[in-house]
Amino acid sequence: MNEMPILMRTLSISVALMAASLLLGGCSTAQIVARGASPIIDYGVTAMNRETDYELARASIPANIKMIEALLLADPGNTAYRIQAAMAFYGYSMAFVDEADSVRAIKLYQRAMAHAEIALTDAGVTPAMLKGQPASLDAALAKLDVRAVPALFWTASAWAKLIELQLDEPERLAELPRVEALMRRALVLDEAYYHGSAHVFFGVYYGGRAPMFGGDFVRSAQHFDRAAQLTQNRMLWIDVYRAQYLQRQMNDRAAFHQTLSKVVNAPDSAKIDPDLNFANMLAKRKAAELLAQEEDLF
Repeated sequence: MNEMPILMRTLSISVALMAASLLLGGCSTAQIVARGASPIIDYGVTAMNRETDYELARASIPANIKMIEALLLADPGNTAYRIQAAMAFYGYSMAFVDEADSVRAIKLYQRAMAHAEIALTDAGVTPAMLKGQPASLDAALAKLDVRAVPALFWTASAWAKLIELQLDEPERLAELPRVEALMRRALVLDEAYYHGSAHVFFGVYYGGRAPMFGGDFVRSAQHFDRAAQLTQNRMLWIDVYRAQYLQRQMNDRAAFHQTLSKVVNAPDSAKIDPDLNFANMLAKRKAAELLAQEEDLF
């Protein structure tokens, strides 16, 4: 009497196991474990963003980078981890290496760009397209949708840093229009991504050069203003970059001093947006450094 129910249960379990194996698509055990770690990685990023101790952050980020790299060894096709790796290498270099050791910073930004490029390739834009004819690149970019924004943004951000640190190489400057094309597509698809940072990019892009060399102070101010609006004035880096690039290029010392002083005296992020603790701590440090250099800059 009970043989049929037992048989049915056995068949049900077998079917469930078969379905699970099909869904996993032949994933190895290492891949399954790596993908299961995704929530922990996300929590780790949140914890780092909320960090308020500079030295603790500097000591912690390298271990997080190596963890992400280990996960990528297990699951190299994981685009989300590629973006996390690009962010981590970029953020670590920008925060702790950029100004102290440009040679090392270049190597770190190259690693950031390499990870972001893999994610961008998965989205449909290959390294060959990035180096090919501008019209072909524009056509490829036009096909992308909002899902490609992280890959676009971090490829462009790392690439821009590499150009900035190698301004003595004319061939690097020739790459800038391609960086602009990537970032402009990211801006069109999602202007709010990563605290409106595509707008910050263009604020720097147009504000850091004299008009005779392609600068546009009005457009720069508009981009900075839009980024501030999108973040409800909570991201202090926007004002730091406004002062460092636009107001300095305009030779407006009074505005430069006022803007940076406002950053230094801003309330702690923990009271406003704890997820900006680390970024705003760095922004305050940079603002204080620029204020200390004010005499030399003007």
